[in-house]
Amino acid sequence: MVISEKKPLEEILKYLEGSKKVVLTGCSLCASSCQVGGEEQLVEMKAKLEENGKEVLGFKVLDPSCNFLKAKKDLKELKEAIKEADAVLSLACGDGTQTVAKLVKVPVYPANNTKFIGEVERVGKFDEACRACGECQLGWTGGICPVTKCAKGLLNGPCGGARDGKCEVDPNNDCAWILIYEKLKDFGKLDNLTEIREPRDYQLDMHPSKVDIRNR
Repeated sequence: MVISEKKPLEEILKYLEGSKKVVLTGCSLCASSCQVGGEEQLVEMKAKLEENGKEVLGFKVLDPSCNFLKAKKDLKELKEAIKEADAVLSLACGDGTQTVAKLVKVPVYPANNTKFIGEVERVGKFDEACRACGECQLGWTGGICPVTKCAKGLLNGPCGGARDGKCEVDPNNDCAWILIYEKLKDFGKLDNLTEIREPRDYQLDMHPSKVDIRNR
């Protein structure tokens, strides 16, 4: 899941300086799960903007905001409002916001900060799990990502700075390599740690990337 959090209202209002009429869009998937882009949040944002002198012409939760063709279809319901609007405020992740920006002819501004790809530990609590590095290491690390979970992104074991099982960079986090060691020990696969791993191929992490599976 793409994890996002709300931007400060002051930052949003700065984006909207000079924009009187606004349309709001949300997202039915990740942003709704993060409680930053569902219908409830759109209603709340509408009230806040109106308190600050803006006119909200309409709003819709796109299903989802990052799907170009589906978002294009959903936005047809707001066609007339968007024609009259000075701006669109997107309560989606950065991807969903950019999708909307491709589909409308007025400025589109983000209401959220996109944080990371993560897992839902419980409602309202998220944990970063993947950095989409393009070269997944989980097959030999017992399902624990050293690129994400290790603050230094090390691929050949710990740095040696851990104390009491905690990371020296952030003592609130467990040392990823101790976790990997314990998991591999349970699996009887500690030999995985004896192989020297080549440095990550950063060409696989170049941006922007594209994937087209239509002709596979």
